[in-house]
Amino acid sequence: MSGLARISLSLGLQVSGSDSKDSSVLLALKALGADVLVGHQASHVDGCDVVIYSNAIAPTNPEMQRASELKLPLITRAQALAVLMSTSKSLAVAGTHGKTTTSSMLTVALQGCGVDPSFAIGGTLTASGSNAHRGTGEFFVAEADESDGSFMEYKPFAAIVTNVEHDHVDFFETEQAVMDIFNDFARSIDPSGYLVYCRDDKGATAIASEESAATKVSYGVDPDSDLLIDQIKLLPMGSQARALWKGRAVGTIELHVPGHHNLLNAAAALAMGLSLGLPSAGLLEGLASFQGAGRRFELKASVAGIRVIDDYGHHPTEIDVTLTAARRYAGDGRVLVLFQPHRYSRTQAFLEQFATTLDLADLAIVLEIYPASEKPIPGVSASLITERMKRGRFIPNFLEASEELIAMAKPGDVILTLGAGDVNSLAPIIAHGLERRFAEENR
Repeated sequence: MSGLARISLSLGLQVSGSDSKDSSVLLALKALGADVLVGHQASHVDGCDVVIYSNAIAPTNPEMQRASELKLPLITRAQALAVLMSTSKSLAVAGTHGKTTTSSMLTVALQGCGVDPSFAIGGTLTASGSNAHRGTGEFFVAEADESDGSFMEYKPFAAIVTNVEHDHVDFFETEQAVMDIFNDFARSIDPSGYLVYCRDDKGATAIASEESAATKVSYGVDPDSDLLIDQIKLLPMGSQARALWKGRAVGTIELHVPGHHNLLNAAAALAMGLSLGLPSAGLLEGLASFQGAGRRFELKASVAGIRVIDDYGHHPTEIDVTLTAARRYAGDGRVLVLFQPHRYSRTQAFLEQFATTLDLADLAIVLEIYPASEKPIPGVSASLITERMKRGRFIPNFLEASEELIAMAKPGDVILTLGAGDVNSLAPIIAHGLERRFAEENR
């Protein structure tokens, strides 16, 4: 929603909005000229011409009810973003995992070619400090969220599909339901455009095998990929790979973010750029400049050789690749995780997978479930995860969990706050606690 507000303000529109609590995001929007309101009241809607709402807002919200009484147009976030995208060549980035990072990489890759794309991303680009921008170029990069099916609004010129597997079990009861909506999305791509997909991923490849008029472009380590990456080097805080476009070497992908998964994300951006006819040198230069995205393996602090990292991962697959990267980053140190499950339905559906992946850490402290908009499911608790683990502890209290990590961490360790809820608020608390601890020890 903040990205929509940023772009709308840059178009000269009057923007007002409300949130349940104050935040740095609201302060930034206020500085840009938005009328920012904390709390939800019916009177906030008075004087508005249109009301845009996110899927987190219930119909019983007083502002929603007031808008209905006034017969104001009510449109979803996705519908509003689709309107903003409609005047550009829209490039949507979809997939169960990796959307934010891939969208960010595609943006900087285009910028490396001297293109000034508009973008609306689910996280903050570290380099710009913003999640949205109205550019002067012809392209609009948009993260396409499948969680409620609303990405069907976009009708993009071209799209990336990073991977497809079962998630958002509150909306998609089965994996086939996820496949069906992605198939519909692929068919919505402009026939003169491109469907760029990961050939290494079974789900994405299945989507590409279905009927779609768009030109299909594959990427990955599979030797039959249109954009093939090989000669891979995984470093503690970066990676490299040779890139071959339809059998011809076009250069080296050099990243300053860790993990094999990020090389695939970069390959997706490169494949899209090359499909659009942009020069490989500029695309690779842009990717080499990528500094990361907010809450995506983001270094928050380093205290006495202890690194505090925050990451948004909240699905077992995401946790697996994040912990693999963290293990390489830690070297001889330990990986200590503070994980907050996101939604009761996801926790219930993936209990065994969560337990298995979290045991990749030396220790995983698990907080209670962050409900988002869900009501509790009787009998479902985060303790069900740690009961299935060898190296897990269930500590529901935020302060107690933080103090445990502060007390046990040693130089060389990596502390990872992990989850899509508010667990990220503990990273600065842990960092401050470490500073206090070592200051006292050194007296």
